[in-house]
Amino acid sequence: MAHIDAGKTTTTERILFYSGYLHKLGAVDDGTAFMDYMDQEKERGITIMSAATTCLWKEYCINIIDTPGHVDFTAEVQRSLRVLDGAIALFCGVGGVQPQSETVWRQADEYAVPRLAFVNKMDRVGADFAKVLQMMRDQLGAFPVAIQIPMGAEDKFEGVIDLIKMKSYFFDVESLGLDFLEKEIPAKYLPEAEKYRSSMIEFLADFDDSILERFFAGEEIEESSIKSALRKSTLELLAVPVLCGSSLKNIGVQLLIDSVIDYLPSPLDVKYTEGFDVDDHEKRLKRQPNDDEPFSALAFKILSDSYIGKLTFIRIYSGSVKVGQSVQNTSSGKKEKILRIMKVYANKRDEIDEAFAGDIIAVPSLKFTRTGDTLCEIKHPILYEKINFSEPVINQAVEAKTLADQEKLLETLEKLSDEDPTFRYRYDNDSGQIIISGVGELHLEIMVDRIQREFKVLARVGKPQVSYRESISSHATESSLFERQMGGKNQYGHAVVSVEPAKTSQGIIFENHIPKGKLPENFVSALEQGVREGLNVGPQGYPMIDVIVKLIDSEYKIDVTSEIGCKIAASMAANEACRKANPVLMEPIFRVEVTSPEEYVGDIIADLSQRHGRIDGIEHNKKLQVVKGLAPLSQMFGYVTKLRSISQGRASYSMIFSHYEQSVTKQAF
Repeated sequence: MAHIDAGKTTTTERILFYSGYLHKLGAVDDGTAFMDYMDQEKERGITIMSAATTCLWKEYCINIIDTPGHVDFTAEVQRSLRVLDGAIALFCGVGGVQPQSETVWRQADEYAVPRLAFVNKMDRVGADFAKVLQMMRDQLGAFPVAIQIPMGAEDKFEGVIDLIKMKSYFFDVESLGLDFLEKEIPAKYLPEAEKYRSSMIEFLADFDDSILERFFAGEEIEESSIKSALRKSTLELLAVPVLCGSSLKNIGVQLLIDSVIDYLPSPLDVKYTEGFDVDDHEKRLKRQPNDDEPFSALAFKILSDSYIGKLTFIRIYSGSVKVGQSVQNTSSGKKEKILRIMKVYANKRDEIDEAFAGDIIAVPSLKFTRTGDTLCEIKHPILYEKINFSEPVINQAVEAKTLADQEKLLETLEKLSDEDPTFRYRYDNDSGQIIISGVGELHLEIMVDRIQREFKVLARVGKPQVSYRESISSHATESSLFERQMGGKNQYGHAVVSVEPAKTSQGIIFENHIPKGKLPENFVSALEQGVREGLNVGPQGYPMIDVIVKLIDSEYKIDVTSEIGCKIAASMAANEACRKANPVLMEPIFRVEVTSPEEYVGDIIADLSQRHGRIDGIEHNKKLQVVKGLAPLSQMFGYVTKLRSISQGRASYSMIFSHYEQSVTKQAF
């Protein structure tokens, strides 16, 4: 995981080459990388879809997922971190901690994933290992422990020093780094190596008493003790071992794979996975990563394959599964039949008869399973926590060129929204258009490209539009009574609700203030459902956010009050209350970071100000300046073209969704 262009795919390519799975090295720039198999990835030289593969290293089986670095495809990183036990965070030796590095780091924190750090591109001009370590401390709040240091940097980068063995490693150019020499540390690098080793030992002495004793006694500390203490502190998220090298120049990757075995967890280190009882979500259940336990797994990715159809990727947490076995989907309450099991190697697949705890496999033709669903043994149900994804913030109209393509377009959009939880589509009754939604311009651009090329649907698209929201700026109370005959039955419901503004990014908060016992529980649930459905569309036609809705009262008549009546009454009351509470239009605000040579900074700041941007600060990064700020998405369309013209193509930028706030670019009516 890393920022875009830090070298994730190149590093994965080397791991597969050195482990013997690939016999020829591919290159991202040439479009020949094994892990970037989509046409769009080959053309653009970026990873769009996370690709899973498996390799063997020293009798260990390693499951790898190569994730995208672009912010528009963060969902791919999120779902991968949810099912993997450890992560390699790559940092560019020049750029260090970049915006997307921070995002994926926070996601790894959220899922409590132990990490290794690999400082890549040490051969590039401006590479600075010590600076990257400092940025990790300052910007990520991490505890980096250097277990390697580079010998030289930039064009003088010649190899790495292992601080645990106190040996230097030189990699052979002719064999593409397959052969390397272990030597004594050259005299000119020895003082620096001793300084770094000393700080590593001091750090580890806090976790291991035997290291502490030997350190104070001035005795030699054996390699196994250091590795054991380092592994323990890594698994407990107290340290991040840091390695270095250059994947493109084939330096340091074998030592990185060794470190995955030495310091990252195997499923056995995780000990157990926690889930919920299907009938009682307050009750916790545990599953151990053992083949004898009942089968349980999480579906984390869905892929539409032109030959096989729908492929569901699952991570098995416990037990085993065989071809022909029936399993329970506890998320949807349906049974699924496992007709085939596939071991995945990027876009290549091998069929197998059985899979076991710890495996990542693909299962075709599952009918009811979506991303985040739990699959388990029918007699031993369990429910694992779902994966939370970013909300789409950008919309675009799409229409088929011919009537014959219309149905095909809807089928394609259904497949794509199954694959990608951050991509959605809906039919707009007002305009009669199909609206697709995503998390960024590039995200939608790739999706439209896939609709046209991969699924062969001729489609026209409109310009991207901002996905606005609504909120309120004051308090209001409303009472609503619903009484009508529907389908031959009398439906009656009554609700009194009050609304008030909530803090930013709180969504809709529902509070029940009716005394306990006055209303049966099922009617309270119906009222809450009505409130939430009523606020799906606010007074101006956009979904409501950041509203606290209090249910104050509801008249209950035995044998008269109905759930449907309550739901409709609550929906009407909530909607009308919001209409009275001075609704305001909310627009998505993005955190923007522009990296540019100093001479263009003035023009960049002036341009951002014109776009209603707010500058937070400017940081110095060697000869470059980093301008940080916030800007409304509606003003940032086409920014890449403007930035290129201001900076003569020398500046770059990244944007990450921050929050919604009251719109200054579009007024409410």
